[in-house]
Amino acid sequence: MSTRTGEVREIKVGKYVVIDGEPCKVVSYTTAKTGKHGHAKANVVGIGIFDGVKRTLVAPVDAKVDFPIIDKRVGQVLAIMGDTVQIMDMETYETFETKMPAPDDIEGELKEGVEVEYIVAMERRKLTRVRG
Repeated sequence: MSTRTGEVREIKVGKYVVIDGEPCKVVSYTTAKTGKHGHAKANVVGIGIFDGVKRTLVAPVDAKVDFPIIDKRVGQVLAIMGDTVQIMDMETYETFETKMPAPDDIEGELKEGVEVEYIVAMERRKLTRVRG
């Protein structure tokens, strides 16, 4: 799996963290100091990168957590087949198929021959925008 391990206190808003096995973008991070001998607790809220589901994590700030390694890449659309898109990576020339994004999830018009940016996280891919 393409993750690295760190502590909850390393989490920052706008960065990525794995919550319930799903890579999420952090939208809220708060800490609360508990009683006299208690440990500080962190409350983290994240939105899933691939499914858009809101997830929360409540843990001590010194607890271990996984951070996904996000790889941003460029590819070219080879074919659009119903609800799937065939893309060729511009560096490795590898071809793969991925799910067609919703019209409001992607910037620009998706058609054959255009270059797109996509992310790879935990062996999954998602189109983010059309280049140019």
